[in-house]
Amino acid sequence: MTRNLFYRAANIVQFNRFTHLAGSRLLCTQTQAEPLTVRQQNNGIRRITLNNPKKRNALSLSMLESLRGNILADIDSEDLRVIVISAKGPVFSSGHDLKELTSAQGRDYHTKVFQACSEVMTLIQDIPVPVIAMVNGVATAAGCQLVASCDIAVVTEKSTFATPGVNVGLFCSTPAVAIGRAVPKKVAMKMLFTGSPISAQDALRHGLVSKVVPEEHLEEETLAIARRVCQASRPVVALGKATFHRQMAQGRDAAYATASRVMVDNLALRDGQEGIRAFIEKRKPVWTNKAEKANDE
Repeated sequence: MTRNLFYRAANIVQFNRFTHLAGSRLLCTQTQAEPLTVRQQNNGIRRITLNNPKKRNALSLSMLESLRGNILADIDSEDLRVIVISAKGPVFSSGHDLKELTSAQGRDYHTKVFQACSEVMTLIQDIPVPVIAMVNGVATAAGCQLVASCDIAVVTEKSTFATPGVNVGLFCSTPAVAIGRAVPKKVAMKMLFTGSPISAQDALRHGLVSKVVPEEHLEEETLAIARRVCQASRPVVALGKATFHRQMAQGRDAAYATASRVMVDNLALRDGQEGIRAFIEKRKPVWTNKAEKANDE
């Protein structure tokens, strides 16, 4: 099965370019006493923590580059099954660092910031493993965009979500891409035109988040979902994720045609056949977690 079933090859090309351009910046980040993001991985679950609470975990260019590097590291490893993105401090992310968006920085720098942000948001949906946002606090502007871009979002009751850019003269047009695909149009427009925050329960009601839990249960509930993802076959999940995002951008008939072809491709996988045999034989499946065809046996 070709890699472009899982995520766009363009992301890898962009990552190579990003590594070349931002290598010195990343090196600087890594040598700081407090890195901008922290990555840990155990039992298939990669946890990435936004680690700049003093600046409200703002998605500065350096933060975006650090986040992107931690998402893409060993992305094809069979040991990686799911990614959880969380944040240190009371603010999940306040969005872009407005100090980077003054005219003193210049148009080219501004272009680089928004390009990097857009690439990270699309990367989250293009990689072959599910990405879960674990939110305990405020998520505004591009921070809200990050939540909307994740495949699943588990949040606490005290979490709030807003796109307040209009109030500082910078309409949240790029956050609107992700948010407008996650919530009904009228809800998105109210958020964008007023900048008023919505509660965790309203975010759940409108489809921005997946689950609202008490603060003391956030990690437990999030990791329970992550562990459940780990129980499934990696290539089956990867194929399903890629297909879901592809068909959502298509009309009904084209979506059914795409999904039908992929169902046949899924059946051709060794893990696809193993799952069916295990069900018939009333046993637990033993996944290879490799994108191999059943007839390769």
